[in-house]
Amino acid sequence: MNNRNISSVERLGVKPLHLALFAALGVFLQAGATRAFAAAAEGKPNILWITSEDHGPHMGCYGDPNGMTPHVDALAARGMLFKKAWSTAPVCAPARTTIISGMYAPSTGGEHMRSMVPMPAGKKMYPEFLREAGYYLTNNSKEDYNLRKPANLWDASSASAHWKNRAAGQPFFAVFNTTVSHEGQIHSNPRPLKLDPAKVRVPAFHPDTPEVRHEWAQYYTNVSAADAVAGQHLKELADAGLAEDTIVFYYADHGPGLPRGKRWPGNFGLQMPLVVYFPPKWRQLAPKEYAVGGKSDRLVCFADLAPTVLSLAGVQPPEWMQGHAFAGRFQVAGPEYIHGFRGRMDESYDFIRSVTDGRYVYLRNYHPHVSHGQHVDTQFNMATTQVWRKLFDAGKATPAQAAFWQVPKAPEELYDLQNDRDEVLNLAGDPRQRATLERLRAAQQAHARRIRDVGFLPEGEIHARSEGSTPYDIGHDDAKYPFERIFATAELASGLKPEATPELRRALGDADSAVRYWGVMGLLMRGPAGVKPATADLQKALVDASPFVRIAAAWALAEHGTVSESRRAIEVLGEHAPWDKNNVFVVIAALAVIDHLGPKAASLRTVAKTWPSDGPSPDERFKSYPPRLLKSIAAQFETGKQPPPASVTKAQKKKKA
Repeated sequence: MNNRNISSVERLGVKPLHLALFAALGVFLQAGATRAFAAAAEGKPNILWITSEDHGPHMGCYGDPNGMTPHVDALAARGMLFKKAWSTAPVCAPARTTIISGMYAPSTGGEHMRSMVPMPAGKKMYPEFLREAGYYLTNNSKEDYNLRKPANLWDASSASAHWKNRAAGQPFFAVFNTTVSHEGQIHSNPRPLKLDPAKVRVPAFHPDTPEVRHEWAQYYTNVSAADAVAGQHLKELADAGLAEDTIVFYYADHGPGLPRGKRWPGNFGLQMPLVVYFPPKWRQLAPKEYAVGGKSDRLVCFADLAPTVLSLAGVQPPEWMQGHAFAGRFQVAGPEYIHGFRGRMDESYDFIRSVTDGRYVYLRNYHPHVSHGQHVDTQFNMATTQVWRKLFDAGKATPAQAAFWQVPKAPEELYDLQNDRDEVLNLAGDPRQRATLERLRAAQQAHARRIRDVGFLPEGEIHARSEGSTPYDIGHDDAKYPFERIFATAELASGLKPEATPELRRALGDADSAVRYWGVMGLLMRGPAGVKPATADLQKALVDASPFVRIAAAWALAEHGTVSESRRAIEVLGEHAPWDKNNVFVVIAALAVIDHLGPKAASLRTVAKTWPSDGPSPDERFKSYPPRLLKSIAAQFETGKQPPPASVTKAQKKKKA
C-alpha cells in the first residue's frame, strides 16, 4: 500500500472503524456532559452585577438633586434600592476580599490594603460554588482580592470577559466593573463638568472653597459617567433578549473617593448605592420586602453578597459565611447591625472598627494617637486634601473641619444620622446617649469575638503566626491566638484612661507578644504621662523578642523620652528599617514610625540613603510601600515636609513646559 494514501490516524495505529467509535464516544460524552450541565443549571437565573468604584448614593434614585444617573434611576424604578447598604471597608481591596469570601476581611487576615493571605482551610470563594451549580462565570475585570485565589476561579477574568461566550443555554454570573468614578479620575483624568460647582452641597467637614466645590462637581460628573456605563450593559442585555431572564445588581465598592469618604469607615465612607432588579420570571427569588420602585430599610453589607448570590443560584450558603442572604431560596432575616473596619491604608497604619444600626454609627478608634487624616500619598493628590490641611495648619478650620486632623482622636465616636448626616457631632460623651453608646459598643465587641478578628495582631504577626496555616485558622486557635487576652489589652490601651497605666505596664511581662505590643502601644498613646513612669519597662522592650514590640517601644521613647532615650530609640528604628536585614513587614512598620517622627529622626538622614528600596516579599502587593515611605522620609529630612504628590508634580511640570 502507498504510504501517502494512509491517513495520519492510521499511521498512529488507529483504524477507521476505531476512529468512528471514538467519534461516537466523544459525541456521547459531550451529550452526557451537556445533560449533566443542563441538570445542574436547570431553573437558574442569569445574574449580572454592574459595579463601580468610589461613590456613595449620590444618585437621583436616592433623592440627590444633583444626581445625574438616569440609567440606574430607571433600574431602581422598576426594581428596588436598599437605603442602608454598607461596604465593609472604605477602600477597594479589603472590601472585595469580604465579597469574594463571604467573610469579613478582619477574620481572614485580609483587612490591610493590598495585602495577601491564604484562603482559610476548607473554605471556598463564592464563584467555586456557582461553577458547581452549572454557571458560566465572568469577571470584567478588577479582582484585587487580599486572599490568594485558586487557579481558574473564573471561566474568564479579563477586559474581554463576557457572558456572551457561555455555552448555549448555560446560565451566567457576570461582573462588569467600571473605574470611571475612581478617586484618581477626579484629579488625574478630569472630565468636562456636568454640574455647576455653585450647586454643590459642601458637607460640614469640608471647607467651602473653590477647589473643594470643583472636586465635588467632578465627583458628580464621574458618578454620571459610571451610570452611563451601567446603561450600556443594561442595553446590551436587553438587545440580547435577556433582560427578563436576568437578575441585576448595581452597586459601588464603598463611599465617595473624596477625603473623609474613601478610607474613613463612618457612614459617609461606607454607604454605597445598591439597586436590584428581579424580572417577573424570577420574582419568587426577590427579597421578601421587594416591591417595584420600592426602598428597603433592611441593613445590607458586602458580607451578605456571597450568601445572597448562592441563595439565588439555589445553593445553600455554608454556615461559615458571616453574612446574611437577603434574596433567593435561602434568604434569612436581616441583621440588627452591620460592621465596617479600617486597617493599613497603603503605607499608613490605622485601626478602626465601626458599626451601625441604621440610625446611629459607632466608631472605635484603636489607634487614637494618629489622626484620621494621616498622610497617605494618594489621598494627598487631591486639591481638597491639600487646601483642607493648609486651612487646619493655619488655624482657620472650623471645629467640624478640624476633627479630621486632630491628634489624639477620640477613642469612641457616635453619630446620629437622623440629625447629623455629615457625622460631625460626636455624641460619645453625651450622657443622654449613654445607652446607645453602650449598646453599639457591645455590638462591636461581640462582632470582634464572633469573627475572631485577627487585626489585633500587628500585620507581621498575622503572617508569622499563620505560617503553614492561615490567619483565619490560627485566629480560631486559642493556643496560637489568645483572643480574649489580646483584645482586653487593646481595649485598655486605646481607651486612654490614665488609671490604666499600671495594668499596661504589667502587660509588658505577658508571655504573648501581642499583649506586650498593646501594653507598649497604650503607654505611647498616653504621651509623656504614660511613657515617663514606664521608661525602664520600655527600655527593656527595646530588646524584646518581637520586632513589633521593639518598634512600638522605640516610637514611645523617641517621641516622649529624654534626649538620650530618644537617640537610642531612633537607632533601634534604624536597625529595623533596612530591607536587606529585615522582612518586609518589619521594614514597613519601622519606616512608618520614622515617617511619623519626621525631622525628629533626622539623625538617620545619612544612613537612610543606604537603605534598599527593594527586597524579598511573600507577595508583590507589599513591595510598593517601603519605597513610598523612603521617599517621604527623605523629603522630611531635607525639607521638614512631606513630598508633593506625584500627580501634582507631573501637573506642575506640564505647566512649566
